[in-house]
Amino acid sequence: MKTIIKIFNKKLLVFTKAQFSALIGGGVDYLPMIFFTEVFGIHYTISIGIGGVIGAIVNFSINKYWTFRSRGQSYQNKTPKQLLKFAIMVINSIVLKASGTYFLTSVFMVDYKITRIVVDLFVSLFINYNLQKHWVFKKRAKTKL
Repeated sequence: MKTIIKIFNKKLLVFTKAQFSALIGGGVDYLPMIFFTEVFGIHYTISIGIGGVIGAIVNFSINKYWTFRSRGQSYQNKTPKQLLKFAIMVINSIVLKASGTYFLTSVFMVDYKITRIVVDLFVSLFINYNLQKHWVFKKRAKTKL
């Protein structure tokens, strides 16, 4: 039973760290979206892309060196391959966030700043976390001696 609790606590800690990282990356992503849309008049779907790239840089760094890092277990892929996988994930994430925000804003006539938060939560919790944990920052299998 203690082993099960220990595994659960470890997984919960990683999940919590990932959500904290997503919050920081999301904040870094969200502010440029508002800035470029409100100050320069750029459509919010384009601003989501600009902010997404900025937030991705922060999010990758936090996740690689803090969230998914563990002692004694290395990553399956080296940094260049992780960056490639992360870039693929980010492009898809930006497309989902931009199209989801546009859809919700258009259909429900709610401000893009609000619908963006709703879409972000969905994409972060159900898509990005799993892709990062099990694909981008996947660990090497532990070898038994």
